[in-house]
Amino acid sequence: MNFRVICTLAAAMAVQQAFAQAPVLTVADCQQMAITQNRKIKAAQYQIDAANAAVQSANATAYPSIDGSVMGVYLGKPIGGALNGMIPEYFGSASVSVTQPVYAGGKIQLGKAAAAKGVSIQQEQKALSEADVLFNVNKAYWQVVQVKEKIILAQKYQEMLQGLQRELKNAYDAGLIYKNDLLRVEVNLNEASLQLNQAHDGLVMAKLALAQVTGMAGQTDFNVADSVSGDFPEQAVPDLTAAAENRPEIRLLNRVLEAEQLQRKMLKADFLPTFGVTAAGMGAAGKGVNISNGKDLMASWYGLASISVPIFDWGKKAGKVKEQTLKIAARQQELDNTKELLGLEVQQAYLALNQSVKKIHTSRLSLEQAAENLKLANDRLKAGTITGKDVLEAQTIWQQAYSSTIDSKVEYRIQEAAYRKATGTLH
Repeated sequence: MNFRVICTLAAAMAVQQAFAQAPVLTVADCQQMAITQNRKIKAAQYQIDAANAAVQSANATAYPSIDGSVMGVYLGKPIGGALNGMIPEYFGSASVSVTQPVYAGGKIQLGKAAAAKGVSIQQEQKALSEADVLFNVNKAYWQVVQVKEKIILAQKYQEMLQGLQRELKNAYDAGLIYKNDLLRVEVNLNEASLQLNQAHDGLVMAKLALAQVTGMAGQTDFNVADSVSGDFPEQAVPDLTAAAENRPEIRLLNRVLEAEQLQRKMLKADFLPTFGVTAAGMGAAGKGVNISNGKDLMASWYGLASISVPIFDWGKKAGKVKEQTLKIAARQQELDNTKELLGLEVQQAYLALNQSVKKIHTSRLSLEQAAENLKLANDRLKAGTITGKDVLEAQTIWQQAYSSTIDSKVEYRIQEAAYRKATGTLH
């Protein structure tokens, strides 16, 4: 065994080993990676965490607040020690106050409810982001499958052309045909080689798109498990009511509407009185700081109770309540309009999916007819009743029919994902 053969075998084994080590991903694998790694979903989770932090802040408003302060003072002449020492030359003081809201017209509880509603809004926003991301995962995945199948087709077509080239070259060498028949095939071979290279580049780009949406940005060392084989059934007429309830868009708008209603209650609470109490203690130390006996220490405390009752504000609060009521009405119209639009989206997705089934049936029939036509053309070429140009045309028709079959099947898979997204069942 010479050195060239050894190097060739080593290179082949290295390629096989690299291919074997590349992970093979299913649609479910890609979806799971996207759920945990996609940047859009990560951002949505941060928004949920921020909303939970707001809940903790809102809950803390029901508890008393404790504040403290420390101060040091030195008074120079003539102020310090003036009035026979009644004004101390220097002193330090400290105070602690505790304030407890007792009643605020229900705003505290409403604030807690509004913060909790903010969490549910962000959760639905994340669900909406997940639905978009999962659809993009399915679309990118099947586009990788599509390009992979097109590479297989390009290789088969190239092999066909090479076989025809050999036959025509033998016929040309025997003086049975003109050289232009052979040149025509060689031109097509050059185009087929270019198409194959373009398909390989397209596979790289398709993998990069899938890697980006799944959180593997920049990686292409993986393979996809699926092909364009399998079943492609039609879908039954969807339940529009159930589809609308499953959509995160509707749940999100419902949560927003509920938040707007809570906001109106908070505005109405401005018409109610508020009540709170405060207790504070203070102490001071300094030369003659005690104004009652001239000692160097003094301590005291005080308590406050306050009640605030709104009386008249020229309709300012009532105007805000009316404004919020109209906003709620607008939100309700937006919700109803969205339900109607989603119903149209479901119908469109349903029709598009079943239309793709018909395309698959048509493309399969065309491929069968093109394959039969190619077989007859090859037989007639061997019998000498047609020229290589006729076989070349039959091969082109077969290639186009095969390509249309791939496209129609991939279109079905993408339309299937769009239908499941429209009906809220894409998980």
